[in-house]
Amino acid sequence: MSGDCQDKVALVTGGASGIGRASALALAREGAAVMVADLDHDGCETTARLIHNAGGTAAVHGVNVAEEDSVERLVRETVNTFGRLDLAFNNAGIGGAMGKTADYPSEDWHRVLAVNLTGVWYCMKHEIRHMLELGGGAIVNTASIAGLIGMSGAPAYVAAKHGVIGLTKNAALEYAKQNIRVNAVCPGGVRTGMTESADKAIPGFLDKLARLEPMGRVAEPEEIASAVVWLLSGGASFMTGHALAVDGGYVAR
Repeated sequence: MSGDCQDKVALVTGGASGIGRASALALAREGAAVMVADLDHDGCETTARLIHNAGGTAAVHGVNVAEEDSVERLVRETVNTFGRLDLAFNNAGIGGAMGKTADYPSEDWHRVLAVNLTGVWYCMKHEIRHMLELGGGAIVNTASIAGLIGMSGAPAYVAAKHGVIGLTKNAALEYAKQNIRVNAVCPGGVRTGMTESADKAIPGFLDKLARLEPMGRVAEPEEIASAVVWLLSGGASFMTGHALAVDGGYVAR
């Protein structure tokens, strides 16, 4: 797949760390110029520096995906900086609070939905407009295995990730004849800053995640990034509207 994204422009939200950073680096290795976007400016700068040090091309832009004006500015700046937008990985997201449905705090519900679901819609809305002008493109949205099954104690996260898969399928149908492919990636347990923070707060959290996986381990961010890059590449040219589980076999049971 080497060089499959040559001369393409890619936008990655949540690019300051974890799956977003790994995907930004992987896209750059494949020849794409990458706009790295996140609320974490320092993290974005680090990702961009890693790309530059490896001989790639990158720029950074701050974004709050829960605010449409912020997303619109991001997409516009990507096009202004690089002249086009071919590929987008809508990855920014949060974990949110834990709690049963009847006890879940309303403010946490609205925050998780605003970032994890509405934020993905805002991104697609403005990315697709530019891709239509260009004559096509490819989008990958980060869902989760929680978008494929239920997970007790995470009603907002599960609802949001199911919604991301629904949005993905809907947009895929709407724009298939206009050469815009839209897919979702559904990670299982992944070693990221978010899960490592959870492990510090709840000792043994990562070990518990690993035990839940049929492979007996959690994924590294680079393993999810490989799937993302493939979905965005010409190798997946006849794939759209698909939610790809990259989960060590979790949902196969």
